[in-house]
Amino acid sequence: MSKRIRHLPVTEDGKLVGMVSDRDIKLILGPDFAYPSEDELRVRDVMVKEAYTVSLSEPLDVVLEHMAEHHLGSVLVTKKGKLVGVFTATDACRAFAASLRTRFPPPDGDQAA
Repeated sequence: MSKRIRHLPVTEDGKLVGMVSDRDIKLILGPDFAYPSEDELRVRDVMVKEAYTVSLSEPLDVVLEHMAEHHLGSVLVTKKGKLVGVFTATDACRAFAASLRTRFPPPDGDQAA
């Protein structure tokens, strides 16, 4: 069963050192997945070394603005220097949709839009 994981944090000796996304892998393999040889491909060759990392207490609007300005699909989230999660653009969309439903509930069944 597929977990649909698209972003993986990378650690070395317990320290967060970067992130790998499915997009990063596709970019390095090229359109026909011909280069480099999969026997030669290593995480260090694909990972983003300076991934955007925020504290769990970072205000969401600041994170979202940074993601938008830099066209980021994900953010590593830490608490006291330890990785606690990955926040993605999909997570942001879900949260925004829930917020809209709360602020603007659907009309009753007999009201037309």
